[in-house]
Amino acid sequence: MQGGAALGAALVASTAAPAAAAGPLSVSRIKVLAGTQSPVQYGIGATDLGIPARTPDGRMLFMFGDTWADTVGGTNWRSPVALYSSTTNLTAGVTFNGCAGAGANTQGTAPQLWYYPHDGYFTTVIPSDVITIGSRMYLHAIVNGPQFGAVRWTELWKSDDNGATWQHTGLQFPADMAGGRFQCITWGEGNDGYVYIYGTGFQRDKGIVLYRVPSHSMTSLSAYQAWGWDGSWGWGKPVTEVLPGSFGEMCLRPLGGKWILVWFNAAAYRIDAMVLNTPTDNLYTAPKTTLLTGTSWGAEDASHVAQLYGGYIIPGSTLSDLHLSVSQWNTANNSVYHSEQFRIQGLV
Repeated sequence: MQGGAALGAALVASTAAPAAAAGPLSVSRIKVLAGTQSPVQYGIGATDLGIPARTPDGRMLFMFGDTWADTVGGTNWRSPVALYSSTTNLTAGVTFNGCAGAGANTQGTAPQLWYYPHDGYFTTVIPSDVITIGSRMYLHAIVNGPQFGAVRWTELWKSDDNGATWQHTGLQFPADMAGGRFQCITWGEGNDGYVYIYGTGFQRDKGIVLYRVPSHSMTSLSAYQAWGWDGSWGWGKPVTEVLPGSFGEMCLRPLGGKWILVWFNAAAYRIDAMVLNTPTDNLYTAPKTTLLTGTSWGAEDASHVAQLYGGYIIPGSTLSDLHLSVSQWNTANNSVYHSEQFRIQGLV
């Protein structure tokens, strides 16, 4: 952390602090979306993440990470892969009705979205977040090698056909950008022409930083502007951690006139959320609510989930009726490796 408690005390929220949850949350496990414990669909027997975004034509596209036809480490390893959904009733559970990918039969096996070999130099490429701006979708991807967790760089991809095919924008972000805190990112488009981005490391051992970029300049590295502290907070100042911690996967979205950040809190083994007025709010003092708590296998219930991570907001959610895509991986025996839909009611 840069600045420690003194810096936190000096932070001034840009608007009034948001309210905490009004009462106890109601948590429901809706269904396994894809992977183990789910019927094999589109050649997906084991997968994780399931980062959703609304496509320009109004459907949803779910972006998955490391995927196999059968089990972890099995056959037909690919990442990322993507599935479409036209689900409108989230409470009934998300269903899929097609897969993306160049040359894909939309009802066949979901292919890796672009070619690269899982050969040791490129161990795997993991999706970080997806956003739709006008008629174009952008994907931030994390290039791993020679082993998982060693980030070579991250990069920006684009799609102009609702996520069916993807092209590299030519933009790469250095692995050490912002002290390694721009490897795993999440973003949301404001109503002011900017995309706001929280970033952290891919190792789940760092706090977060904040950037913004004009929505029409996504592919220009020089247009990415850090939020920083040099006696006062402002844009274009030295990048400064806005909240310390051990952040894993994150999801930032404008929702219901507010902003919501959901993240895997690795140190506390849980998924937390903050409802903000703006991304520049004082995150030290912003109320934090635990949505799901980690537990051991055999001790699960609706809100206690073994080896959980992720936590991505499904389009159609509201602050009071939030649907999340949450991953589980039983690393002891690979018997569970999937993305599951959760419903959280009562956050606000």
